[in-house]
Order: sequence, then structure tokens, then C-alpha cells
Amino acid sequence: MQELITLTGIVLNVMPIGEYDRRLLILTKERGKVSAFAKGARRPTSRLIAATSPFVFGEFKVYTGRSSYHLVEADIGNYFEKLREDFEGACYGMYFLEVMDYYTRENNEEKQMLKLLYQSLRALQLPSLEKELIRCIFEIKALVCNGEYPGIPLAGEWKESTVYTMCYIEDSSIEKLYTFTVTDEVLAQLKEITRLYRKQFMDKEFKSLSILTESRKSSASGISDIKQS
Repeated sequence: MQELITLTGIVLNVMPIGEYDRRLLILTKERGKVSAFAKGARRPTSRLIAATSPFVFGEFKVYTGRSSYHLVEADIGNYFEKLREDFEGACYGMYFLEVMDYYTRENNEEKQMLKLLYQSLRALQLPSLEKELIRCIFEIKALVCNGEYPGIPLAGEWKESTVYTMCYIEDSSIEKLYTFTVTDEVLAQLKEITRLYRKQFMDKEFKSLSILTESRKSSASGISDIKQS
């Protein structure tokens, strides 16, 4: 029997393979982003069925195959159930997973990215925090962790409070990122700054972000219709 390796991480993506199997993309502390094959995980009686879903965080016991790892068992520490019960929260969470898939690489040092993802998913479950603020913080800190943060854009008249917030996000530990709120005006400027960053650094269309944008537009339209009536 092959030696088992224990990897701590979060499932980023799940793809069906054949009739009963799944292929997982996991962001791990030990080996960066890895691909793992879960045989029989789509069978209703499989002990791996709960562990092979997006957002799942835990320890995954695998062995090395020719082109990927093979998942044998998992010890799950957090399923992020609240995100699964909240459509908007799930969309934000899926967007965070997509961003991590875009940024991270196999066998890279990705501990900070994993920690950022975990804390950001936890923050999405807090009703006291505006989800758009969480998204802005996540996007800015992801650039910092990836070594691409360009600083505050020179173009634009940014409020002093916005500049302070940006500096706090850059310098703060990940554990202390989601401990503050901002005014609507500062949030609007953060959203504009992160829009500029996405255009510059993320040359990709994220499906979950498109769904989220359309959902927010529909909600805003519905509220407008109610007010008019």
C-alpha cells in the first residue's frame, strides 16, 4: 500500500469524472494548489461525498498517482454551511475560490493565500459585515500576498479615510482584516479602486462575479419597482 500524505486545505473546485468519481482542486498549506482524484465520491453511500464539495476545509489523506493525488479519506474541520444557505454569500464565496484558483500554483508557498481564503469565507458568514467590503478587502490583500500590490492608484481624488483603510489592509495581519467597517463613501471608493485593480491584474472573466453582478442588478431593479408602485 502506498504511503499516505496528509494535506490541509480548502476545496476550490469539484468536477465529475465518469459515472461515480470526482476530481478536486484543493488549495493546500503544504503543496499549494493540487489536483486530487476521489474514486466513487459521487455514489450516495460514499464516505467521501461530504468532503468533496467546494468550500470544504480540513485534512485530506492522499497518495501520489501518475498525474494527480488520489483521495482516500478526509477529516473536515469546516463545511461553511451558512454560505450554502445564502445565495449571495455563496456567490461571493465561489468568486473567492475562483480568484484563488487563478492566483495559486502547484508546489508554491501558498500558506498566506490559504489563510486569506479561510478568513474571508468566515467573514462572509458574519451578518455585521457588508459583503462588498469583504470583497474589496479580499481583492486588495490577495494582491499583497501575491506580491503584486501596486499601492494606491495615483489617478483619482481619494479621501483620507480611504487611503488610511488601504494602508491598514496592506499592513494588517490576515487575522485582523475583517474587524472594521467603513462609510458608504469610502466603500464606493474602495470598489472603484478594486475595479481598477481587476482590470490591471486579473485578465479573466469570473463566472461567479458575473452571476453576482447580475443578481445585485436584479435586486436593485426590484427594489426600485416596489418604490415606484
